[in-house]
Amino acid sequence: MGARATLNDVAQQAGVDVSTASRVLRGDQNQRVAEETRQRILETAKRLEYQPNMTARSLRAAKTFTLGIAVPQLDNPVFSQMIIGAERGARDRGYSLLIAHIEEGSSDDDAYERLASANRVDGLLITTLDDNSVVLAAAKKTRVPVVILNRTVEGIENSIYFESGEAAKMAMRHLIGLGHTRIAHLSGQLNPSTGIGRFAGYSEALAEAGIPYDPKLVAVSGYTIKGGAEAMRAILNQAGEPPTAVFPITLAAATGAIMAVQQYGLRVPQDLSVVTVHDGPIAEAIFPPLTTVQMPVEKMGYDGATGLIDLIEGRQTNIRSALRPLQLVVRGSTGPAPDRSRKT
Repeated sequence: MGARATLNDVAQQAGVDVSTASRVLRGDQNQRVAEETRQRILETAKRLEYQPNMTARSLRAAKTFTLGIAVPQLDNPVFSQMIIGAERGARDRGYSLLIAHIEEGSSDDDAYERLASANRVDGLLITTLDDNSVVLAAAKKTRVPVVILNRTVEGIENSIYFESGEAAKMAMRHLIGLGHTRIAHLSGQLNPSTGIGRFAGYSEALAEAGIPYDPKLVAVSGYTIKGGAEAMRAILNQAGEPPTAVFPITLAAATGAIMAVQQYGLRVPQDLSVVTVHDGPIAEAIFPPLTTVQMPVEKMGYDGATGLIDLIEGRQTNIRSALRPLQLVVRGSTGPAPDRSRKT
């Protein structure tokens, strides 16, 4: 293996002085460099597989050039995609990403504060499942910039989130268009903005279609496979006319719902249709493959990382961005409402 490329190597082969190469590679927007020159420097650095000396860079700038991202579940595909996007955004701007897994309900309420105060990160990306999380309380006390992902939180100005209500309406309108009127909803806790938004979208879509709201068709599942299965069983065990479709709040809850439905001997989608929000490889791997509302989760992570860096470097003073659903992806888990009047 050859010697590691240096900044001098990049500058020499790109035909520029070292200071110009340095400004371009650290993303300095305050110095004007011709676009052709900038691209030549970036392409040369990529070809030489140049990696900056982070220790020297950190000492010069009195920064770590590291972002932290805190997630409650590493096995949740939504958070996994978010991390992928955040890592790419950080890397594109010359930063690294430190991942912290702190479960909901953890008593370690100063974990994030320690992460920041120990000079390990220049800023924090935080996503939680509960607006009452001790993590959020700690985040409000940190001295580094914080961006909340996937929700809005009172007391924290910077956030990038989805239009959850719009996503829910897209899912519900699909089911209503297939003739379903008995539609269950497996909801999240109704204190996070995600849970509130999707429940509101569910309720509004029913009202738009003139379908009466039935509280017996709503159960709190949370955001896990186990919670989805338990909530689906609770609805199916209730007396009265069963649902012909269900809208679980997340991909994980939908996976649990399908497991429960099949345990009851029901067929998806012949007896009960299932649609949820968020897409990914798991949605395609489940049988039958899940119909989903595709959301730009990786983009959320990417925009969160680059936006956080803009806050750190003083290019922006606040961030608040609502991402819209991309599209409905119709697969095998939804179909026409069954005609139960023919059953004897």
